[in-house]
Amino acid sequence: MERDADRPAGTRRDAIRYCGAVAGAGLLAGCSGTESAPDGSDSAEGDGSVDDGSGGDDSPSESDADSYTAEMAPVGEVTFDSVPEDVMVYSLLYADLAVALGHGDAVNSLGFDAEAGGNTLDAYYADLDGVSFDREGLTQLNSGSGGGISVDRELLYELDSDLHLADPCLFASFDGWSEDEVADVRDRVAPWFGNVYSRRHSEPPEACRDDYAYYTLPEIGERVAAAFRESERFAQLDAVRRDLIETIRSDLPPESERPTVAALIYMDGTYYPSRTDGPGFANAHVRPFDVPDAFAGDDVTYETAYDHEQLLEVDPDVVLHQYGIASYYDVGATREDLADHPVAGELSAVANDRFYPSGDPVQGPIMNLFQLEMTAKQLFPDRFGAWPGYEHGDDYPEIPADERLFDRDAVASIVTGGAE
Repeated sequence: MERDADRPAGTRRDAIRYCGAVAGAGLLAGCSGTESAPDGSDSAEGDGSVDDGSGGDDSPSESDADSYTAEMAPVGEVTFDSVPEDVMVYSLLYADLAVALGHGDAVNSLGFDAEAGGNTLDAYYADLDGVSFDREGLTQLNSGSGGGISVDRELLYELDSDLHLADPCLFASFDGWSEDEVADVRDRVAPWFGNVYSRRHSEPPEACRDDYAYYTLPEIGERVAAAFRESERFAQLDAVRRDLIETIRSDLPPESERPTVAALIYMDGTYYPSRTDGPGFANAHVRPFDVPDAFAGDDVTYETAYDHEQLLEVDPDVVLHQYGIASYYDVGATREDLADHPVAGELSAVANDRFYPSGDPVQGPIMNLFQLEMTAKQLFPDRFGAWPGYEHGDDYPEIPADERLFDRDAVASIVTGGAE
């Protein structure tokens, strides 16, 4: 198709201007509409409060009273003349963020099955009055099969978004994409604005490595909030997260009494583990508990796999099965199958019924609140109340009002715009 080379002037996109921060990188270099650049400073991993001011400015500048900026590595600074109304989204992190900021209706796509992803989000939103994710009509970007990722570039031209809420370095790593093609989408359609390698502080493609910055989940949220001019709303929501973490940390048992924990996925007789003690927002729902990682002594990567005998040698006290809520994995049925296995049945986590459905590592701020609460109850039921169990396909389970670790009404009010 013709890629809008003769696009008429005056479209929504003219209201968004881009300046790349990475000089010399073909993927990101070059700017239009502004000559300023972000400071490029890195952000330490942690669960600290939002760094007001580093993600953008909601106040009009002297040179252009209607414009504002937002900044995030690897793309640098983007100048906006209006709030994006039609946004391409690849991962649940950014879909959840859009909903949290009151702009869920701006999302026009998801990287994978929109129905499945929407089910996951709605499972967490079920107890938040007025909060939902409308996935009807969303475009699925990934058409790959067998574990491969394939995104047709033409889809991005057809979507004609105001903003691509995704990491351009991720798209540059996809088969069939070059750095020039990622830059062409930026120049002909709309800017990129996302950071995905902060998930586990993994190495981005070579063109991005020199100036890539790693952010915590709240730091990503702050930057996206600046793009939507919703910094105040995000600060209110992040205050709930900080209060929740303080509640958790103030009531943790001594380190010697904390269980060893394994985060993993189980498929067809094989366990695929992940480290919980490493940096990255994938662990934002486990890290605050400071529990011993069962795989701390092992070199665990995405390619690592364990059979039953190998996991029994590790024998974690607790297993947190990732993607356990409203997803493909039926963790309850898996635990029952393992209990009947002659080797797996000897695992302490299986024998003691501590093989739990756990959170989605690609979590946004609303998901993170529920996943922190869930993890607290699974790891320390005596201190935070018992985890009520979970049936595959259901919403996040109902927690008695006096055992909830954060205020659902307060969160719903913030998200829907009712908070003062």
